[in-house]
Amino acid sequence: MNPVFQGLTTIVLGVSGCIAYFYTSNLVLDRVLYPARGPRITENIARANQIRPWLFIFPALFVLFVYLAYPVVGSAFRSLFNRSGADFIGLGNYVALLQSPDFRRAFLNNALWALFVPAASVAFGLLAAQLTDKLAWGNAAKSLIFMPMAISFVGASLIWKFVYAVDSDIGLVNAILLGLFGVGPVDVLQIPFWNNFFLMFILIWIQTGFAMVILSAALRGIPEETVEAAIIDGANPFQTFFRIKVPQIFPTIVVVWTTITVGSLKIFDIVYATTGGNFGTEILPSYMMSFMFRDDGRATAVALVIMIIVLPVMISNIRQAQKEIR
Repeated sequence: MNPVFQGLTTIVLGVSGCIAYFYTSNLVLDRVLYPARGPRITENIARANQIRPWLFIFPALFVLFVYLAYPVVGSAFRSLFNRSGADFIGLGNYVALLQSPDFRRAFLNNALWALFVPAASVAFGLLAAQLTDKLAWGNAAKSLIFMPMAISFVGASLIWKFVYAVDSDIGLVNAILLGLFGVGPVDVLQIPFWNNFFLMFILIWIQTGFAMVILSAALRGIPEETVEAAIIDGANPFQTFFRIKVPQIFPTIVVVWTTITVGSLKIFDIVYATTGGNFGTEILPSYMMSFMFRDDGRATAVALVIMIIVLPVMISNIRQAQKEIR
């Protein structure tokens, strides 16, 4: 089937199915189960109104169960078996992971991503949000900074792979090193330890625009009275920014920080498209992929470890977002 026709068919069938489900379920609820007639009309209407919200959220709950809850439970169960899935080995896969130097290196690299990327993205995003709000052409600057968000991770990785290329005629980094310092050529993606930071910068380049947009909205929501009072009291621009503005948008900063942290912990595309996890850049998702087609038990164990690491950050993000709404 033609992909365009297949997509249109899926949309039509999906929308039609949703309309048919909601119409039929409401019809059964109001006409069959709890009809709005007879001596118990008030009680029936009350019960129908209690059940109706569950009818609306049932499709979402069903999809979450089929595509999230069931796979998580199945993966946890599968991680307790050996490579072939025939023999139960308990926590053997997890013990093997802890004893593996490759796993420890991938875990430490993931920790670096989770610490460095959110900090740099939020810092650059906050700086960009503050500065662009003061410029007459600030909206155009924001559009340029936000533009990398429209690029896929693989596309961004390929762009920066050219920037980091050894050939100084193509690679901007080596052209700068050769032109200004007479150093080169240097393959920055093969420098032990530091190559991780060159890969992190790709994600920072993408996420800075996201942080800037959210934090710019938060900065604009600060009451002008507080800023004017600080200026009258003799506060300089730095004091006004760090002691008046930043504390007022701190909850928003936390939400942005944790959101980027979750993305950093799950990052795979950038590493896979640039180094393939080689040269000491392996992270947990790429480490998991190395076992995906040869050891299902070990691969699912790594997947569970990633989920356990991400889960507390996601819970914290949800709670902070709920506080913001309140």
